[in-house]
Amino acid sequence: MSVEVASDEELKVTEARLRILDAAESLYAKKGFDSVTLREIAELLGLSHAALYYHFPGGKEELFAEVMERNLRRHGAGLASAMASGDGDLRDQLRGAADWLISQPPMDIIRMTETDLPALDPKVARKLMGLVYELVIGRLQSAFEAARAAGRVGECSAGLLAGGIFGLVENLFAVPAAALSRDRRAMAYEFIDVILAGIGYAEQGG
Repeated sequence: MSVEVASDEELKVTEARLRILDAAESLYAKKGFDSVTLREIAELLGLSHAALYYHFPGGKEELFAEVMERNLRRHGAGLASAMASGDGDLRDQLRGAADWLISQPPMDIIRMTETDLPALDPKVARKLMGLVYELVIGRLQSAFEAARAAGRVGECSAGLLAGGIFGLVENLFAVPAAALSRDRRAMAYEFIDVILAGIGYAEQGG
């Protein structure tokens, strides 16, 4: 079986694309889609405008879409791994999810849905929104659904609870560090405990 080896030129292109994606992601995270220009990204990297178009011929929208898809897939993989360590226990799964989200820069889904996505081609926007639900909210929802199917919680809206948990944890980033009486992790755990108590969660073996 032959093994294909990337050429030096292909490796350079890949490395350059990664540098562009990393730089663009840092700017988009701070300012959003509308407020970031390709010129700003190029200047940050010391590249020409033409160099960005070489790697992303679709321009700013193509670059943003790839940045966001990469970010969402990273979150999806991180959440899957963090929640798997909960070994099927809903509380531990949700705490694992909180640990992952707090360890990462905030996703700012509200800005994404209200400002960034409406500025994109509708097909691109739908794809990215689909990934948000599939890879992030959907993972949390599946955990609630599994607990409900196992009889450890009563009737509840798994989707609403998943969105609520995600929103509560993400909103902890809005609290200034100086105003925190405890660390964000402890606060996230308390949110989770309150929600689980509210839906009558029964611990495994309980």
